[in-house]
Amino acid sequence: MAGRLADRAAIITGGAGGIGAATGLLFCQEGARVVLVDSDAEAMERAVSHIQASVPHACVVAVVADVGEEETASEVVAQTRRAFGAIDVLANIAGIRAYEPLAQARRDTWEKIIAVNLMSYAYFIREAITDLRASGRGSVINISSTHAVNPRAGMGQYDVTKAGIVSLTQTLAFEEAKHGVRVNAVCPGLTLTPFHLRRAQSAGRTRQDLDHEAAEGCLLGRWANAREVAYPILWLASDEASYITGSVLMVDGGRFVR
Repeated sequence: MAGRLADRAAIITGGAGGIGAATGLLFCQEGARVVLVDSDAEAMERAVSHIQASVPHACVVAVVADVGEEETASEVVAQTRRAFGAIDVLANIAGIRAYEPLAQARRDTWEKIIAVNLMSYAYFIREAITDLRASGRGSVINISSTHAVNPRAGMGQYDVTKAGIVSLTQTLAFEEAKHGVRVNAVCPGLTLTPFHLRRAQSAGRTRQDLDHEAAEGCLLGRWANAREVAYPILWLASDEASYITGSVLMVDGGRFVR
């Protein structure tokens, strides 16, 4: 049986991270030809090895590069075309964090987080848009966050970029509807990834501490695993969401909003 993304070529930025790697695996399981882009070479090797072990004959290419550099987008799009042909799906998942109060935020921190979390999305969209328009079923999925609409102290730079992604998504949906390209955003809530586990460990926090945090943070009372976020991304990329564009999908377990 053909998968939901059979014969489609997809680019996934942040492809070695928790949500990105889970999305890459799911896309390959559903028949897509996938290019993963990430700056973490070791994590990329693990992600690709897991995909290849899980999906016999998976068509996956790894590109280790900094998506915060403008030229990366054109280089990756060119590599994707050489490997798999025209691009049908773009999943912008790359993201970094900064932990500075806005009153103390430094210029270099602002520039780096905007470059990765927002400008990389714009650059990859710009470079891939010709293919997406020609596809007839082109889909862009941008990963934002519940904190785009529920900001908090101490991570203002991150939250600002995530709010920008929502605006970028909705504006692009208006601009590209006439070309047949659908553009949507996914806003994950509490998603347990290797990043969160490493950060908790370095701070001396236990898994029990993390579970307690999640119990008080959403209606379902637990963390999502990365695959639970990857499935909505898959759905938005597929023909099942053919009448969905300009939407912002909260994948948050019923997160409480102040």
